[in-house]
Amino acid sequence: MSILAWIVLGLVAGFIASKLVNRTGSGIVMDLLLGVVGAFVGGFLFTHFGHAGVTGLNLYSFMVATLGAVVVLVVFHVLEGRRRLF
Repeated sequence: MSILAWIVLGLVAGFIASKLVNRTGSGIVMDLLLGVVGAFVGGFLFTHFGHAGVTGLNLYSFMVATLGAVVVLVVFHVLEGRRRLF
């Protein structure tokens, strides 16, 4: 996939995951970073469990990237919540 496709995939996946987890967007930069990291995490998790990872700019890849971004966002919020306690 090209860099532009990763950016588009990451932006959309991060935005959707942000809306699912905390009901508000985290800003365009954070959504983009979260989505790209989520695409990698989702691709890793899916291939680890025997399925195809991110295969291109298609609906399946959006689902994989969004699920990965949800995982990354939940972990981010857990770690951020711990930091606020101290």
